[in-house]
Amino acid sequence: MSLARDQIKPQLHRFDDDGLIPNNPMPLLLYKRAVEIAGGDPEQTIEDLFEVNGWGDSWRNGIYDYHHYHATVHEALGVARGRALVLFGGEQGEAIELRPGDVAVLPAGTGHKCVFASHDFRVIGAYPPGATMQVTRPTPDNYRKALQSIPKVRLPDTDPVFGKDGPLLRLWQK
Repeated sequence: MSLARDQIKPQLHRFDDDGLIPNNPMPLLLYKRAVEIAGGDPEQTIEDLFEVNGWGDSWRNGIYDYHHYHATVHEALGVARGRALVLFGGEQGEAIELRPGDVAVLPAGTGHKCVFASHDFRVIGAYPPGATMQVTRPTPDNYRKALQSIPKVRLPDTDPVFGKDGPLLRLWQK
């Protein structure tokens, strides 16, 4: 169950294009402690939240330990268990600690890699309807292709945490 909308305001993080990882002019949204996951099945709680808000194709795992991004789709990452230090935005980006209940929403092209994860770290990933997720590594050729595909990625119709009235809809604009 997500917490009250007026209690959770996303932190905004913007990252510059570094020549290999394009990032995105739209900010990464970080909802700290946005999902109440005490007891029960936290993975299912996050999957259900994403699903009810129109974000699907979910998976359960960790975050790759190498720089990558998704040039064809936006991504939501909800932390169910453990903690991790994730470097967002490429080598010159920002390392952010993620803990249970946190949700990071990455606009297409946002670089990320796991720097550290506790042994019990578990994250749920999900995507808005549309293109299929592809893992893209930062190479010159991939970068050139991503500069063409990222501007074509549709804006989501909903926020993965708060649905049709969520802050993502006013914070992400082309």
